[in-house]
Amino acid sequence: MRQIVLDTETTGLEVRQGHRLVEIACVEMVERRLTGRHYQTYLNPDRAIDEGARLVTGIEDEFLLDKPRFAEVAEEFLAFIDGAELIIHNASFDIGFLDAELARLDNGAGRIGDRCSVLDTLAMARERYPGQRNSLDALCKRLGVDNSRRDLHGGLIDAQLLADVYLAMTSGQVAFDLGFEGITGQVSAVAMIAPVVLHARPFVLHASPGELQQHERCLDALDKNADGRSVWRRLG
Repeated sequence: MRQIVLDTETTGLEVRQGHRLVEIACVEMVERRLTGRHYQTYLNPDRAIDEGARLVTGIEDEFLLDKPRFAEVAEEFLAFIDGAELIIHNASFDIGFLDAELARLDNGAGRIGDRCSVLDTLAMARERYPGQRNSLDALCKRLGVDNSRRDLHGGLIDAQLLADVYLAMTSGQVAFDLGFEGITGQVSAVAMIAPVVLHARPFVLHASPGELQQHERCLDALDKNADGRSVWRRLG
């Protein structure tokens, strides 16, 4: 069985307000084993990034000016995911943005659901851990997945972490380390990475008081842009 763990970053939280994708990242698994193949691209959204999204992702408008538009990468992206089961955390969010981009192509590309089945790890986590925080960070902490490299929300590192979380939730397998910290990913790419290496259960690093304060400031900014309680706090 071929599965693609997918994450996106966007200019804001509401696709109905015209927000767009700024990054797509995927890692491939076959028969529940990471293959080392991945797809990642940044995108020029032809609009400004909301301040809240910029604080979360660290992506600046200027960085995206020379990046391809979705229409330029749609064919290779769809070829990479075609026929796979997509594993996504809070899948309705990412699928909504992807479907909106496909609709803009006006070429009969259809919807993601026409090409792939979708597994939502947020729904899975809520069923398995009712009443608990089920954000990606919370699940990493609960399942012993090392997320110390996740200082900002980046598509490729988040996809790798979600793959580790999914495997841990469904079988208790130890996490895989594909060495993604060395990948810049400033243009679209389908690549083979070094062989998968198993690593031991990581040491848990707790956030410092200063880091927690910075995190709260980021959430406050998101709340302001969402006119109330942002989706990040609602999902936490």
